[in-house]
Amino acid sequence: MIATPNRAHTLFDLTGRVAIVTGGAGLLGYHHGAILAAAGAHVVLLDLAAANPALRAEQLELAHGPACLGLAADITSEHSLLEARDAILAKFSRIDILINNAANNPKVEDQTPGKPWSRLEHFPLETWNADIAVGLTGAFLCSRVFGAEMVKRNQGVIVNVSSDLGVIAPDQRLYRQEGLAENEQPVKPVTYSVVKSALIGLTRYLSTYWTAHNIRVNAISPGGVFAGQPDEFTHKLHQLIPMGRMAHKDEYQGAILFLCSDASSYMTGQNLIVDGGRTVL
Repeated sequence: MIATPNRAHTLFDLTGRVAIVTGGAGLLGYHHGAILAAAGAHVVLLDLAAANPALRAEQLELAHGPACLGLAADITSEHSLLEARDAILAKFSRIDILINNAANNPKVEDQTPGKPWSRLEHFPLETWNADIAVGLTGAFLCSRVFGAEMVKRNQGVIVNVSSDLGVIAPDQRLYRQEGLAENEQPVKPVTYSVVKSALIGLTRYLSTYWTAHNIRVNAISPGGVFAGQPDEFTHKLHQLIPMGRMAHKDEYQGAILFLCSDASSYMTGQNLIVDGGRTVL
């Protein structure tokens, strides 16, 4: 009797596929790469040299088996991305998956009391330009450079990592500090919402642009991840989440694997919200 292939396994099997994760050496980027490697993909972690993507790629390979690659790259530079593309093709000969994960995310709590750089009236233009360059222009350039390789093979998947704050506005009460005047209160910077909202728009555009080449493009909008934030902040945020907590760092892996695999083969142009229910309130 010939064994029937396990449908549940084959739907999520990424054996032999090559997946690029930008910001791949960071907290969530590494975990995105880890689930893809566990499913059999060759994962390429792109990040700044200071983040040591080569070391993180070695860790992925040791943990999960498939050959992985870590490359230092500046995603705001098309020249840097073209060099990365050539290195990836030299090693793996193909590109199947791109996760646009890289973003700037300045910590609100790091600003000096009484000097509210995050407020719209004082927000530095250079910070605006830098955040847009990494979070949005970088996703555009990566999609263009690596998507062009997918077009050649008439197959591919792009996932843009947005945020619950790409769907709803930030609740600035989370960042308030007692004793400060209203015009000195810290806020979530405008660029975060702008970039994350724009990524959803980029997703919809690309999903129809490359349909004829069998390239699916979706977004994921995760909620907050617990990473040692102050107790006062997490307590206030938990009150806004129906599930009553922030996510653990590995809780988006199932959604990432779904979007990157054949399990989502009839899904494109969509934004998958995984936020503990926050945006339904």
